[in-house]
Amino acid sequence: MNDIPLARPDITQHEIDAVVEVLQTPNLSLGPKMAEFERRFAEYCGTRHAVAVSSGTAALHLLIRGYGIGPGDEVITTPFSFVASANCALFEGAKVVFADVDPETWNIDPARIEAAITERTKAIIPVDVFGQIADLDPILELARSRGIRVIEDSCEALGARYKGQRAGSIADAGVFGFYPNKQITTGEGGMIVTSDEDAARLACSHRNQGRDTNGGWLAHPRLGYNYRLSDINCALGLAQLERAEEILAGRKRVAEMYLKRLADEPRLHRQRIIEDVDVSWFVFVVRLADDYGPEDRDRMLTQLRDRGIGCSNYFAPIHLQPFYANEFGYREGDFPATEALAARTMALPFHTQLTESDVDRICTELQRLL
Repeated sequence: MNDIPLARPDITQHEIDAVVEVLQTPNLSLGPKMAEFERRFAEYCGTRHAVAVSSGTAALHLLIRGYGIGPGDEVITTPFSFVASANCALFEGAKVVFADVDPETWNIDPARIEAAITERTKAIIPVDVFGQIADLDPILELARSRGIRVIEDSCEALGARYKGQRAGSIADAGVFGFYPNKQITTGEGGMIVTSDEDAARLACSHRNQGRDTNGGWLAHPRLGYNYRLSDINCALGLAQLERAEEILAGRKRVAEMYLKRLADEPRLHRQRIIEDVDVSWFVFVVRLADDYGPEDRDRMLTQLRDRGIGCSNYFAPIHLQPFYANEFGYREGDFPATEALAARTMALPFHTQLTESDVDRICTELQRLL
């Protein structure tokens, strides 16, 4: 049988033609495609501004920097995420404070955020895990009553909605990532979205070596980085954005095949989607029942891969990553809901090219191993 990859970008001739068109011009970076991609992405999200950058990690970093967060400040986020959600604060010398997740929604628990707030808290970064927007109303109420910034990490949630609002547009600012496993891709890349003009202006400067938009090429009024996104990447992103609803519908179709096929499987649990959220399917992750341990999960992953089925654990707890454990003294038991979840989650193959027979094969092998 053919191998089934864990992820695969949805690329058509439309995207190929868009990239080739840019390659036939002299504008490979800082050209018209970047401005157009930013404008259309802001329109899609419903914000006044969008700033294209080299990755979702860069987007988070630039917002932390732009909001003046640094040594002595604290940033609250979830330990159940990709490591960049926490690293962005460390880049500027701030302290990361973790708040555990809700064991059913798998998103950061607003009650645990409240318990983690101190007089040093300057920002909260809720993560829209696996395409479900975090429960933002109580988080924003907490933050606004204390003058705390909220940065929505929507890297996995393009197209999702919370009470009718698009992911990324609800908090002070939001970020997206465009790695090839995301809903839309630019190869490598990311985007900041915000209606805060000052935040957008500073992000534009910081991504381009500290230059101002109206200054000279060799004028650098502030310390910056090379976090630019080329016009080649932006052309790919534009073509993908034009097809976003088609791609999202294709991912939803695959998710529904899995949900139907595994509906009566009591040994697997799914992320609970809260009532106010329209989810955007990023990955398809199942959680093994409590009867199974991490060794069982790892053995199943190995055997699925041996059978040509791409799969992975998703996520490993950030606080138990070697750097965090060694540098800050975190240990097992610090965030029990995250640890119990992370020990039993499995990401199954998920992309728009999967067929019903693919899903049936994957689920048959998974249930046989269970």
